[in-house]
Amino acid sequence: MNPETGKYIIITGIVIILVGVIIYFVGNRLNFIGRLPGDIRYEKDNFKFYFPITTMLLLSGILNLILWIIKKLS
Repeated sequence: MNPETGKYIIITGIVIILVGVIIYFVGNRLNFIGRLPGDIRYEKDNFKFYFPITTMLLLSGILNLILWIIKKLS
């Protein structure tokens, strides 16, 4: 294992902790996530289907932006 691998593991851990802190303190204000326009919801008697396509696209864009910034700074 080289030092770069350790660096990436530490950065990943810090990011996970930050996400956890954000969810813990402002989780009740983030209830719009998963209910965006374009998220597919289908409910019938005893069947529920939920496909959050818009939420996934938004999170993917945000994660790509964060990773691009990290790559430019390193």
